[in-house]
Amino acid sequence: MAEIPDEAIVEEKFLAATGPGGQNVNKVATAVQLRVDVFRLGLSPYAYERLKELAGTRMTSAGELLITARQYRTQDANRTDARQRLSDLIDKAHERQARRIKTKPSKAAKARRVDAKKGRSAVKAGRGKVSFD
Repeated sequence: MAEIPDEAIVEEKFLAATGPGGQNVNKVATAVQLRVDVFRLGLSPYAYERLKELAGTRMTSAGELLITARQYRTQDANRTDARQRLSDLIDKAHERQARRIKTKPSKAAKARRVDAKKGRSAVKAGRGKVSFD
């Protein structure tokens, strides 16, 4: 689990959650909106680029990451969930993707492809009009 410095958290706001839940949803502001300054996380350039890619529309143009958690009925559980999701996102950004190794077909594979093309060509050539000379 990635450590999130306190100075990176710009704002933690509690909102009224949406959806089903009756009176509890209407009365209590249990949803958490966590706003984090990505530049203060101290990420490497690779991890920063990967985090931008993973975050998608949750990343603002000012470099802030916005995470909203409204799954649970209590503020504390939603706060923990938001921080856990942020931590998972940072951990996933630090994972390096495997480099793709270019491959090329062998000589035998190329020969098989050419032979197959010649075979199809012969079949199609045999479908032509018949001349009665």
